[in-house]
Amino acid sequence: MDQDTDHTPVLLFDLDGTLIDSVYQHVLAWHEALEDLGLLLAVWRIHRRIGMSGGLLVQALGREIGQRITPEQAKELQKKHAAAYEHYQAAIQPLPGARELLRQLGRAKVPYAIATSGRPEDARSALEKLGIAPEIPVITRQEVQRAKPDPDLFLAAAQRLNVPIARAMVVGDSVWDLLAARRAGCLGIGLLSGGYGKEELEQVGAYRVYLDPADLLAHLDEVGIRIMD
Repeated sequence: MDQDTDHTPVLLFDLDGTLIDSVYQHVLAWHEALEDLGLLLAVWRIHRRIGMSGGLLVQALGREIGQRITPEQAKELQKKHAAAYEHYQAAIQPLPGARELLRQLGRAKVPYAIATSGRPEDARSALEKLGIAPEIPVITRQEVQRAKPDPDLFLAAAQRLNVPIARAMVVGDSVWDLLAARRAGCLGIGLLSGGYGKEELEQVGAYRVYLDPADLLAHLDEVGIRIMD
């Protein structure tokens, strides 16, 4: 039986809040969408759900409000969220160290992929700002059956890289990323740049937690990646 003997680390990155500083813009866009439908919910409670897929997030917000969101309302909310988020996109920038981290991984020939619960059109703008090369695999919500906290996105990303999922490490900023990593059967690295606390990320499986991509870049040796200058 063939065995995978390559121990080169592989990184699977979430996008929003992990490489791109966009979490709070998503929160405000959902807040605006809810208000447009006469549904009121505090901003901080919306933040707790960011990182889930849009469909799951809408149902979770309904539970927070205390009423069931109908399929028609869910569709309208996602449409309004997309329109509201569009207004914020131009000002959204990569997180500190994100471009440098990805460049270093490329130079060191460390395989990596992007796996996001977001829409392809939102991802496209972020990828351009990050300078992601066309050959880097990018998996979006539309390409899998279920999004986070299900493991499908990360499993698909590992498959695109043609590596076993157990060799991969997920880098994410939310508890939903790290829950998906655990369910996929791989290690999780947490970043604080999405607004979750260190203990929260560790409780769902992060074996290392860093401030942002710049902090991860400075400590790559701690996750088994050695950059030789």
